[in-house]
Amino acid sequence: MLQTTQRAPMAIDRPSSHASRAMPLQTRLIQSLLIDPAQHPRGRAYLSAASGLVRVRQRLFVVADDELHLGVFDDRATAEVTNTPEVPAVGTLIRLLEGDLPKDTGKRKKAKPDFESLVQLPPLPGCPAGALLALGSGSRPNRETGVLIALDVQGVPNGRMAIVDLGAVYAPLRKRFVDLNIEGALAVSGELLLLQRGNKGQAPNACVRFDWNLLAPWLAGVHSEPPAAKGVQVMDLGSVAGVPLGFTDGAALHGGAWAFTAVAENTDDSYLDGACVASVVGTVGADGTLQQLHRLDGAPKVEGVAVLAEGSDWVVTLVTDPDDPATAAQLLQARLPG
Repeated sequence: MLQTTQRAPMAIDRPSSHASRAMPLQTRLIQSLLIDPAQHPRGRAYLSAASGLVRVRQRLFVVADDELHLGVFDDRATAEVTNTPEVPAVGTLIRLLEGDLPKDTGKRKKAKPDFESLVQLPPLPGCPAGALLALGSGSRPNRETGVLIALDVQGVPNGRMAIVDLGAVYAPLRKRFVDLNIEGALAVSGELLLLQRGNKGQAPNACVRFDWNLLAPWLAGVHSEPPAAKGVQVMDLGSVAGVPLGFTDGAALHGGAWAFTAVAENTDDSYLDGACVASVVGTVGADGTLQQLHRLDGAPKVEGVAVLAEGSDWVVTLVTDPDDPATAAQLLQARLPG
């Protein structure tokens, strides 16, 4: 049985809240997510709709919610930390699913697998060096596909992939959340966390926890049924101008703590887009307590986050989803107090 706990809300609107007293977090543009147009199925020189981000050594892996490919880019955060010159990099694409999506925006939205999350997994059967897992959001029946991408010892995809039907994982969650929308995933302290994104409707934010040692054999195809979630924590992130903040991604920190991104998107539906009123980066302690919440200047719609320790602080790398296929997603960077 899923266990649900409720944390006290932390609303940015209220001047008495810790969040409202926090200083805005400055971001700097590293570059647009450029790619070789010869690789892009529509001949574009950029990746748009970036929705999940993972750092593996000196590479950044990005999934986009309206593509069938994984983007691979040089890690600009590492360049900044080591004081090496920044050179705009052109990424490459790795195909995750066969076929092509419709060019028409409306038809594309209906047909897309909606890869909203990307997570680096520990070693599991068949993937001794670990793997990446791209997850569909589950917001529609055709958005329950995952793709497991095996890595070699250098953290590079080794060419082995497997399609994972996430329906059995999402079915119990769909009973709990009328408007299911998994937008983030991270592995931390022996658990796999899925982040349910809330909106202005009846959908709350939540962190769904799975025991990794029980989930790994199912992902690897050793077990036929996935384990039940060990717990669900409903989390109120607050609101901005009456629009609730909703999870968009997460990344592990030290000792079981984790960081997250969230946006206040003016919509009451997981399918329909809305104006981005505000965006934040926050942290959650190992006990599930909301610790920090920093509002990002300019309200970029950040949908992917990766973190890198530097002294007592964290270098936070972000990717954006401009909600416009004619606009390139951006790679941003900020410094989060430790």
